[in-house]
Amino acid sequence: MLVGDAAALRALPGTGAGPRAVVMTMGALHEGHATLIRGARRIAGEDGQVVVTVFVNPLQFGPGEDLDRYPRTLEADLALAREAGADAVFAPSVAEVYPGGEPEVRVTAGAMGERLEGAHRPGHFDGVLTVVAKLLHLTAPDVALFGQKDAQQLALIRRMVRDLNFPVEIVGVPTVREGDNMALSSRNRYLSVADRASALELSRALLTGKAAAALGPAAVRRAARAVLDAAATAEPPVVLDYLALVDPADFTEAADDHTGEAILAVAARVGTTRLIDNMPVTFGTEERS
Repeated sequence: MLVGDAAALRALPGTGAGPRAVVMTMGALHEGHATLIRGARRIAGEDGQVVVTVFVNPLQFGPGEDLDRYPRTLEADLALAREAGADAVFAPSVAEVYPGGEPEVRVTAGAMGERLEGAHRPGHFDGVLTVVAKLLHLTAPDVALFGQKDAQQLALIRRMVRDLNFPVEIVGVPTVREGDNMALSSRNRYLSVADRASALELSRALLTGKAAAALGPAAVRRAARAVLDAAATAEPPVVLDYLALVDPADFTEAADDHTGEAILAVAARVGTTRLIDNMPVTFGTEERS
């Protein structure tokens, strides 16, 4: 069922006593989104409800970014969402989400939102958190699922929910990858054959870095960096924005003696397409003999 406004969303009949699980997307759905929706279906159960939101949020696009170019494929999105187990797709207009125009009152992402992606895309996470907060209010879920591919976004949403006392559980879902290890993304469709060949170096760098975890954080950084340095001379080249090994608690750079969980994250441009990816890495004294 397609729902276009908040009043119709509120009028949706419940399917029973189970929870409402929400998956927020910007459309152009792919198997990664389908995995999120199937996860939501499992959580909601037969008596619950799964709502998928489709909204290309203008607040999170900076000057010169691909807002107008971002793919919009609503009919295909509806089919995928239905097949994956959604009960309803909420696809509001910009005027529905921002009835007074660009909002003067927004959620601020704070210091964690100024690192990595935030440093390269100023204001991006303020836009993300503002729309997520609005969609949480509009959809009123018990559970909301987000992909771990956007690890910094997931961490900030969890922090917002905790800091602002949203009555919702946030569930992170592991990144879905294709057979060649490329992380699924709506932006992958922009890649030419040659672009994709170069873009595969991002996941290879992460895997190479992760394989060096027993030698410690410095070795992980060196191993991943070596792959990306070579990829910078490919055709087309991989133009690096950042490679970082961070503490998942606050996305500050992990120290060389860091133990426990960390996230190895990368962002780069290939041709005209900007891609991000990350992998969890675990450090422990027993691994560093």
